[in-house]
Amino acid sequence: MAVILNILTMSPRRLGMLITNTRLRHHTSLTTELINNMDKKATWDRFYTENNSKATNFKNFEWFFGFDAIRDFILPMLHSQPNSDALHVLDMGCGTSALGSCIYRDSPWPVQVTCADISAIAVRLMQEQTEAKAVQPQNPSSKLDFLELDCTHLHKQFGSESLDLILDKGTIDALLRSREGGAKASQVLKQCLKVLRDSGSLLQFSDEDPDARMLWLEKEVREPGLMAADVGVQEVGELRGVTYYCYQVTSRPVAQ
Repeated sequence: MAVILNILTMSPRRLGMLITNTRLRHHTSLTTELINNMDKKATWDRFYTENNSKATNFKNFEWFFGFDAIRDFILPMLHSQPNSDALHVLDMGCGTSALGSCIYRDSPWPVQVTCADISAIAVRLMQEQTEAKAVQPQNPSSKLDFLELDCTHLHKQFGSESLDLILDKGTIDALLRSREGGAKASQVLKQCLKVLRDSGSLLQFSDEDPDARMLWLEKEVREPGLMAADVGVQEVGELRGVTYYCYQVTSRPVAQ
């Protein structure tokens, strides 16, 4: 299990380099499955099952970094949203990250946070831990929900223009670096644009260089007559020698 966790705590870019250049011959079967099939539900069900056995104390698993590293990116976004009601925030592909529950806990403005993941096991673990810790919101009107959901079908769950902010910390990265995940990554991005309200944003945290990721995002958000978006990037900072970025995709009305 230690080998698996070491591989998973790599950024997806480094994981991709390992996939391409590996000379290792003794991966466990789960490690090999994760390297090749991070886009598959069965892979993550197996990971969360094996990583959270009864003999193991639960610990949140974070891609890249925890909430504190991106707090200053997220909370100002909540304050700037024009919606006067509780803002609907989606943590997409939440796994067992504490990101969504930290937003629920720390936001001084009312928020409805939905943490969604394709793995029912991850969702159950997060529900149990949140209840056990009795997490309380700073704003008494805030709500927190956990949902089993394949994020290639966001529109079926949320409907058009229903979300104010979507957070992606490693989900699309994992898809892009999976053997068969490229088409799913494109589908997830387009689904995000369908469910975001006008001026709503997707914040995508990644270690991928802007020269590559900006090109991919700008290409994917262009679908004449159906969607439009502005794309920008800010540097988050450096952690363990890797530079991370926040890519912001902001929905805007389509010109008629």
